[in-house]
Amino acid sequence: MQINQTDAHAELTAAFHRYEDALVNNRVEVLDELFWPSEHTVRFGVGENLYGIQEIRAFRSARPAMNLARTLRRTVITTFGSDAGTAMTEFVRDNAELLGRQSQTWMRLPGLGWRVVAAHVSLMKKTPA
Repeated sequence: MQINQTDAHAELTAAFHRYEDALVNNRVEVLDELFWPSEHTVRFGVGENLYGIQEIRAFRSARPAMNLARTLRRTVITTFGSDAGTAMTEFVRDNAELLGRQSQTWMRLPGLGWRVVAAHVSLMKKTPA
């Protein structure tokens, strides 16, 4: 298995940045598109545990579209072969006292391309960068 094969890594990096743009601009349809449309998809958030695409979509559509801007730092994207990868990042929001952490497991799926199959978001007390 090749780690960070050039094409796969570039494709996953582009998908990750497309996701980030959709997140901060509240493009719910793109966020929904980039998650695997399956009952097996899981997203654990700061205050919610979501099982299956229907719960994830309901959360996204109900989420307030305010204070979404954030700055990413220490992003690490790794691919394993040509069809699996992870994206890990820290994020900070203006005037927030907490540091956000986001983990995503991505798979390239037949007919769909790169999709998030599992995600986790958490917060912790900020420490110097």
